[in-house]
Amino acid sequence: MPGCDETNGPSSPTSQAGSVRIVFMGSTTRRSDLPPFAGACVNGVGTTHIHPSWRNFAGIPSQPVPPDRYEIAFTDVPVNTRVSFRVNDQNACDENPTGAVTRSVLINDVRLIQNATTLGNGDEPGFAFTITRNGTINQ
Repeated sequence: MPGCDETNGPSSPTSQAGSVRIVFMGSTTRRSDLPPFAGACVNGVGTTHIHPSWRNFAGIPSQPVPPDRYEIAFTDVPVNTRVSFRVNDQNACDENPTGAVTRSVLINDVRLIQNATTLGNGDEPGFAFTITRNGTINQ
């Protein structure tokens, strides 16, 4: 929908970069109860990964931390600029045909809500945030 990814006023872009740790709380083993229709999605997703907007939505593998989470850290997030990302996980293939995750995501220990649409195989659900100079995360 037009306007859903806009901020409530202008932001002040800066060349300063912030650091974030993104955690997806999800099993690091493939679910055995995924329905047959999810097979193509599972094969397409491969390893759990993230697509950050500040890196042109390139797919970057997340680090599994068994048994129940994935983590990845970035030190190049633009400060005071709304950015977005998407997490794709095989175990979400029965909820979303591309494995896009819509919950259980934290950034610097702040739980995010699915609040953005990201580029992918068409529009896919994702998350958006702004990091301030002092490291505060705003959704």
